[in-house]
Amino acid sequence: MDELISKLKEQIIKALKLEDVKPEDIDADAPLFGEGLGLDSIDALELIVLMEKDYGLRLENASVAKTVFTSIRTMAEYIQQHKK
Repeated sequence: MDELISKLKEQIIKALKLEDVKPEDIDADAPLFGEGLGLDSIDALELIVLMEKDYGLRLENASVAKTVFTSIRTMAEYIQQHKK
């Protein structure tokens, strides 16, 4: 799980072009939206693309996506449970 969390941190930094952020700066349990990383709806679309492209997981239900994108840890847990 820790390896997946580290990988997700790097993928998010790259996908969202967060040039001033290092993986170790991101708390795996911090909120991705609002406080924490402070992501917005455009960033959410990038995360959906990342999940589809890198993990083959489609998030078609907005309420599921909202739960999955609570934090990096919730993303990692979802990937572990649903990855084929």
